[in-house]
Amino acid sequence: MKDIKGKVAFITGGASGIGLGIAKVFARNGMKVVIVDMRQDALDEAMAYFKKNGGEVHPINFNVTDREAYVRAADEAEKVFGKIHVLVNNAGVGSGGGPTEKLTYKDWDYSMGVNVGGVINGLVTILPRILKHGEEGHIISTSSTCGLMGSANFTIYCTTKFAVTGMMECLATELQDRNIGVSVLYPGPTMGNLGLSSFTNRPEHLRNEGETWPPKMPPPPKGAPPRRPPGDFNVVTMDPVETGERVLRAIKRNDLFIHTHPEFTKGYIARHDALVRAVPDEPRNEKRWEIMKNFGTIIYNDIYDKQKPVGPPDW
Repeated sequence: MKDIKGKVAFITGGASGIGLGIAKVFARNGMKVVIVDMRQDALDEAMAYFKKNGGEVHPINFNVTDREAYVRAADEAEKVFGKIHVLVNNAGVGSGGGPTEKLTYKDWDYSMGVNVGGVINGLVTILPRILKHGEEGHIISTSSTCGLMGSANFTIYCTTKFAVTGMMECLATELQDRNIGVSVLYPGPTMGNLGLSSFTNRPEHLRNEGETWPPKMPPPPKGAPPRRPPGDFNVVTMDPVETGERVLRAIKRNDLFIHTHPEFTKGYIARHDALVRAVPDEPRNEKRWEIMKNFGTIIYNDIYDKQKPVGPPDW
């Protein structure tokens, strides 16, 4: 999708953080942008920016877990700007950190509802609309580096973000010949307010007793390493606008995967190599293969072969 000027983008979680960074880049490049968010104060602040800096942007306040509200929001977007071409499933929460045995059903339900359910609702609501108008389109969903590697004390977050990876890879396979690109975004540390938003947006019935913001942290055990990396943590956090530039480049190139921090590469390779090493070292069963080779993309998916090297930033 190389010609993006005048196209309509629908961005969930679009009033702050990565979503707002993407919105700024899209608007600056001539797209019509709908930013949706659950926090009205964040929408107001974002719109103040666009009124000052320009851009065709329309805000909608709703919760991506509310399916009926999602349909109304899509209808409103089409009424204001016309056909939707780009869906950015970016709304997400970071709740539910800590040892797995201490996680509650409320932690699981909240994170799964937004991080997985919100993406599902976006696909069910908006994908048929993009297919119906038949013009070029693109779908981007925000995963995480935790959507490619397991990490201690991030069980819920990794679970939801791995799910997003799987959804987008399957969707890309289905849509590769239908004029709609699909990308999955793996942002590393990015400037934003995910923690505050995750706490503020959490419904009362899904809150654990005694939860506060900022969370109360017990003192680290004697001799334990610091909870945050030493030095200036801001050095490793990316400006969301740069993340937005990477998303725009991926749309134009039709990339399946969008990465932001090359520092995670060694970890990705380690996981990939571990998967391959775990394959049994034994001859292929030829009778079994004669049947299995007809299983299509379950056996071999050439969507991965189509990912081209990205190279350095070009903005």
